[in-house]
Amino acid sequence: MKKILTASIVGLSMTVAGLAFAEPVKIGVITTLSGGGAGLGVDMRDAFQLAIKQSGNKDIELVVEDDAQKPELAVQIADKMIQSDKVDLMTGIIWSNLAMAVVPSVVAQDIVYLSPNAGPSALAGAKCNKNYFNVAYQNDNFHEAMGQYANKDYKKTFILAPNYPAGKDSLTGFKRYYKGELAGEIYTQVGQTDYAAEIAQIRDSGADSVFFFLPGGMGIAFMKQYAQSGVNIPVLGPSFSFSQDVLPAVGDAALGVKNSASWSHDLDNEANKNFVEAFKAEYKRLPSIYAAQSWDTANLIVSALAKASVKDKDAFRAALKAADFKSVRGEFTFNTNQHPIQNIYVREVVKEDGVLTNKIIATAFEKHGDAYADQCKM
Repeated sequence: MKKILTASIVGLSMTVAGLAFAEPVKIGVITTLSGGGAGLGVDMRDAFQLAIKQSGNKDIELVVEDDAQKPELAVQIADKMIQSDKVDLMTGIIWSNLAMAVVPSVVAQDIVYLSPNAGPSALAGAKCNKNYFNVAYQNDNFHEAMGQYANKDYKKTFILAPNYPAGKDSLTGFKRYYKGELAGEIYTQVGQTDYAAEIAQIRDSGADSVFFFLPGGMGIAFMKQYAQSGVNIPVLGPSFSFSQDVLPAVGDAALGVKNSASWSHDLDNEANKNFVEAFKAEYKRLPSIYAAQSWDTANLIVSALAKASVKDKDAFRAALKAADFKSVRGEFTFNTNQHPIQNIYVREVVKEDGVLTNKIIATAFEKHGDAYADQCKM
């Protein structure tokens, strides 16, 4: 279902070369609003919409459509947005397999795409493009942080992830920094809901820890079954499996789990405090990392529009690359491949005022880039 959302408060003056102007800007948002991954896309959409509203720029129009987590549908929507809706920019995709299906064609048509989540390695390296900006991370990054952190306490880790680009990047990233032995390595099916066989392998593996990347409904199913299995091997993961949108469904089984992220609601900076307060006031829930990344993506776009017309592609790309906005993550810059350089933290799942959430307990990396930037020839 398509919705067209337009911010309805006082317009923001924009300048280029000292001359004030305002022009309509149409942004196509393709994200997952139905099925097992809907919670991720809903948080993305809600935060993006709220950030545009709060910017005061009434000239930004959002065209939002549901990809239903289907690559072929996402491709059809992207083509329609470019050919019929005449969008100026695109964003919104959560899943890396959808990004790989959509982004190369979009940027080849000279449309700027800004990723609020998916960060496949191919788009960070050999297939980087001047029209592609990732405002979230490169897929390996959070998993690299947990590999680094696991070295502190564990010698034999069992690792698993879904068999799609982000899953492969996940385990590659973990192994890049982990110095211990692997008790096992499994790629599961995308959308899988029964993990009895995998849990049995973990039980028999002799592992002293488990690292898994299973976003959305996959992680909920795994953690519930893991808790019920009686296997008490400590669990580690990236933030996606313990994000604010999934914790209520996982329940107390998540308490104490360590996970990695570039953001947490308790990060102590003014931009983050304002974001968390605004999101809670608007939607009556705590934001997730998907919401935080989407909020930053929207505010990056607003900051670039204040400097350059979206019609002047060179100037607009330069304005994006400058990253002249207040990130909820604190210090934020783009690497040479237009992916973030940022801190990555270790969080622990806790309960605050009866609500499951995360708190930062360590910093895994400071000003961390990705392993693929040197393959990018921009």
